[in-house]
Amino acid sequence: MTGIVNTAQAEAWNGYEGEHWAAHADRYDAVNSGFNGYLLDRIGPDDRVLDLGCGNGQLTRLAAARARSATGVDLSGPMLATARARAAAAPNVTFEQGDVQVHPFAEGGFDVAVSRFGVMFFADPVAAFANVRRALRPGGRLAFLCMTALAGTDLGRVFGALAAYLTRPTGPDGSGPTSFADPDRTKAVLTGAGFEDVVCTTSKPTRSGAATSPMRRGSSATGGRSAITWAWSTRRPRPRRPRR
Repeated sequence: MTGIVNTAQAEAWNGYEGEHWAAHADRYDAVNSGFNGYLLDRIGPDDRVLDLGCGNGQLTRLAAARARSATGVDLSGPMLATARARAAAAPNVTFEQGDVQVHPFAEGGFDVAVSRFGVMFFADPVAAFANVRRALRPGGRLAFLCMTALAGTDLGRVFGALAAYLTRPTGPDGSGPTSFADPDRTKAVLTGAGFEDVVCTTSKPTRSGAATSPMRRGSSATGGRSAITWAWSTRRPRPRRPRR
């Protein structure tokens, strides 16, 4: 793997963190799979899908089942090994190890980019999303899930009780698990990267992983909530006006 700028994250996800998540892939998929439908519903049968921060590859495999192809990219060698093993029988799934901010994606090679909690730790979010935009065709789409602010969630109560012993989930530089909890910051980052028509909304996990309307109650191991954001990679094509 070459061209890494997010060295701290690369070290973590190729060390203990990545090994732990790979060894407990089923547990973490069970925690997060209640949100899959919100992303999968934005994928069509002719789409070439790019899964950002794909981890152990569950979302990549599910995307490939309803799309032309799906490519997952992640920093973590241990998790990608699990992802490749689990997708061995899927001919339209590929995985690449790399740093999304600088990875040499083929320009215009994808129709839609998705991410399930995999975009919150970029070293330079604007540069990373600009590279994703370059990888999308004109009019391509981006949809990702990220953590909301922790206030009012069960995880927020846990962090609150341990506040004296833990660092804040989002640091002064804006990086961290809740780095896109603020819709205004999210829109600023994405528009700065060249995206348009950015929409942020709050979603609840569902029992089966199928999408329902935002804010509908469901169940998950965390009992939390997430924000889903989607945007267009460049100005959407406008219908041609008939000549007078």
